[in-house]
Amino acid sequence: MEKVRKYFAGFGLEDRIKTFDQSSATVDLAAQALGVQPCRIAKTLSFILGDQAILVVTAGDGKIDNQKFKTQFGRRAKMIKADQVEDLVGFKVGGVCPFGVKEGVKVYLDQSLKRFDTVFPAAGSSSSAIELSLEELEKYSNYEDWVDVCKAWQES
Repeated sequence: MEKVRKYFAGFGLEDRIKTFDQSSATVDLAAQALGVQPCRIAKTLSFILGDQAILVVTAGDGKIDNQKFKTQFGRRAKMIKADQVEDLVGFKVGGVCPFGVKEGVKVYLDQSLKRFDTVFPAAGSSSSAIELSLEELEKYSNYEDWVDVCKAWQES
């Protein structure tokens, strides 16, 4: 989390990071800690495309649609194994976020987030989050593009 705190300090936003006594490592736990609906948690999923790690940030109620993912990225969705995430992305599972990631890791934002004014991504640990507008999420994640790779959220 210190890595993310330093990252946001560069923008004067480190005080907006929320930390919790309890875990926020899952969508449900984060929603409970923040007192918001699970769909507003911006979960960051780690995938491997060939030899490159990518992150896809989705709404908490979104699930990866394998066909949409393959259409978007030209390959089947293959999540990074839990024991490799920190090495490839820079954060441990439960605290993966799109800020201050390792060089070369591309970040994509899923359309499922666009229905909210603000969302809550993790802030580098399994007991932290930060509330950001979509414009702030775009800016601070240094995202590559908006993608449409999720299903199920339209029914929520």
